Amino acid sequence: MIELFSADTPNGKKISILLEEIGCDFKVTALDLLKDDQFKTDFKKISPFSKIPVIVDHKNNESIFESGAILIYLAERYNKFYEAKDRNVINQWLMAQMGTIGPMLGQHHQFHHYNPGKSQFGEERFFKIAKRLYGELDERLSSSKYLAGNNYTIADIATWPWIARHEWHDIGLKNYKNLSRWYIDISKRKAVIKGYQFMNKKEFPPQP
Repeated sequence: MIELFSADTPNGKKISILLEEIGCDFKVTALDLLKDDQFKTDFKKISPFSKIPVIVDHKNNESIFESGAILIYLAERYNKFYEAKDRNVINQWLMAQMGTIGPMLGQHHQFHHYNPGKSQFGEERFFKIAKRLYGELDERLSSSKYLAGNNYTIADIATWPWIARHEWHDIGLKNYKNLSRWYIDISKRKAVIKGYQFMNKKEFPPQP
């Protein structure tokens, strides 16, 4: 049994989607971030930076924090979506999501979606960065079916939930045909839909 400690965020959805893709039995323990559940002593024991998601692999009696590390752990354990021969390129695109795509789109959410009108500099800066990222992903996907090549991998699983918030970005996903193709194809996967709905069964991936 894998226990997933999470909230309904892109980082949380990465893990629920992978767990559904590999057909793993798992339990969700929801944390209310608005009530500061992530700062409680028991959770900090398994998440030193008070961040979700975290998994506890009860069979192996170990916990893993940081979403990228969790994806790698699960992919290696179940030998799926992380082919050994492709790991160099998979790791690059996975780290790009962890270090750039997620943090920059997350800042765009803060200024543009949650706190509009509070900082013109912040809104303009992160809107520009988000738009650039859309273009860079679109360029990559013009010559590659998936981010790391011809195969669907944890790099796609890590990145897709962030693009699933495209309505918040106000950039116009439909204006990027290659990124849209990739996004729509992945959004139709049964495991992706089920993982996307891990906390709300009525929620479906928004289409361009």
